[in-house]
Amino acid sequence: MTDQTEPNREAVLAAASEIVDAFAATDGERYFAAFAPEATFLFHTEPERLADRASYERLWAGWVEGGWRVVSCTSSDPLVQTFPGGAVFTHSVATTVDTGGGTESYRERETIVFRVEGATDAASPRLIAVHEHLSPMPDAAHAS
Repeated sequence: MTDQTEPNREAVLAAASEIVDAFAATDGERYFAAFAPEATFLFHTEPERLADRASYERLWAGWVEGGWRVVSCTSSDPLVQTFPGGAVFTHSVATTVDTGGGTESYRERETIVFRVEGATDAASPRLIAVHEHLSPMPDAAHAS
């Protein structure tokens, strides 16, 4: 068995930031480049799991065609859990989108699972997302 590189926290934060930044810019090309073709997606706003990146890309394209775009997307409360060969990133996210017919805002918790690909060391691994999961933020978690 070969040794699997365990990414460091900074590498995971950088990979997650790239995904959040691309999403915030409604930059589908950059956003989807961060995900493996076989990545899966679970979104509370969708009726079923998206079984691969292509399924989500088709959904995204339909949204954009209808006038959808991200107005703002802010990440907070990050947690990084690393293991040999990958990492789990969780955070809270506040997002506002323009649907083409008005704006909608969400406060959610997100999990992104990364796999290490072509890594040379923990400081510079190539991390690719293999799973993304969004769930609604419980009201009690953000009540003032």
